[in-house]
Amino acid sequence: MTLTELNAISPIDGRYRNKTKSLSQYFSEEALIRYRVLVEIEYFISLCEIPLPQLANVDHGTFPEMRKIYQNFSAEDANAIKEIEKTTNHDVKAVEYFIKNAFDKLNLSEHKEFIHFGLTSQDINNTAIPLSTKEAFEEVYLKLLIELTAKLKELSVEWKDIPMLARTHGQPASPTRLGKEIGVFVERLEEQMRLLFNIPFAAKFGGATGNFNAHVIAYKNIDWKDFGNNFVENNLGLKHSFPTTQIEHYDHFAAFFDALKRINTIIIDLDRDIWTYVSMDYFKQKIKEGEVGSSAMPHKVNPIDFENSEGNLGIANAIFEHLSAKLPISRLQRDLTDSTVLRNIGVPFGHTIIGFEATLKGLNKLLLNRQKFEEDLEKNWAVVAEAIQTILRREGYPNPYEALKGLTRTNEVMNKNTIHVFIDTLNISEEIKNELRSISPSNYLGI
Repeated sequence: MTLTELNAISPIDGRYRNKTKSLSQYFSEEALIRYRVLVEIEYFISLCEIPLPQLANVDHGTFPEMRKIYQNFSAEDANAIKEIEKTTNHDVKAVEYFIKNAFDKLNLSEHKEFIHFGLTSQDINNTAIPLSTKEAFEEVYLKLLIELTAKLKELSVEWKDIPMLARTHGQPASPTRLGKEIGVFVERLEEQMRLLFNIPFAAKFGGATGNFNAHVIAYKNIDWKDFGNNFVENNLGLKHSFPTTQIEHYDHFAAFFDALKRINTIIIDLDRDIWTYVSMDYFKQKIKEGEVGSSAMPHKVNPIDFENSEGNLGIANAIFEHLSAKLPISRLQRDLTDSTVLRNIGVPFGHTIIGFEATLKGLNKLLLNRQKFEEDLEKNWAVVAEAIQTILRREGYPNPYEALKGLTRTNEVMNKNTIHVFIDTLNISEEIKNELRSISPSNYLGI
């Protein structure tokens, strides 16, 4: 059966394929194989640049042709490696044999035993996977997160002068501004991005148990730790973890996934707030011709984009949580549990991308219902009690909090007239009374 969007098991490869297909070049099986080939080729070139004595006669002019092996990597190449793997029953060894075959075609046969020289599989995997994740982060994830943050900034400016009733514990509270409330999410996201940018993408590169044993026994006079640092950091742009066991300790990866999880949590919080504002009629939603909100109720325009985002980001966070909790744990110098887990990094990325795009789509459909904001403020004059009692405190008025508490903690409707009648009864100057009368729910807004 040919895999299609209709028979794929995972919705990120099925229903949402058009939203996640950009991730295939980083997280698919073909992508993993290509990144492994890249690391093997670049490692061989770096050995030539030392040079190892046996590689001193390799023409550096052949490096571009070597690099074309991964630069022009195709689905046919990936399938060829999978065919080799049927015999080797080892995925990284299959990559090594594939490159050796390619070297035969480049008349480099005499040097091909230096492909994968002194390495173990995890030197390749624990370099290829951080590299692919770094590039997916920079080229797909970050662009979308920046776009979402920019949209929120735009709305925070557009709505900066819209007074709104705040609700703490779900109850009317000191008024705020809609733009400021959106700005809170902008600040939260930007703060997490600042933390995120300080987390390195780290790679393990040090032989079978991390000590460069094979390298040192063959070439004692080479500083292999310095070589590893230079190869991983200068050539590939990753951080070289050293010392390690056979595998990367994944502590940086865990921090990275935790940071992505926190960003998703902030957006879930945003999704729920906007959903609630829609339910309160603070926002209408743009109607698209032909769309249906409910199969039974023709009038409905549901906030489905924010619901879709919340659901997908929740799935992403569950997997990010497992990745960050599991990967740093490995029995002794290694066990294999990290291997299958690492293959799933693209899954939470996929659900995250779906969530980001859904939130963006929802934000772009919002229509401000300014009248509803004004109505809610007008119905809740009790919220100016804080302002009145604060000024009374300033003036040395006796027991101002208790006076306002007695006025406002009733089930009676509190309006402008109620507040002004109360102000008239206060034993204060007319100047202070006028100051109090000037306060309203729509102008008691703070900074």
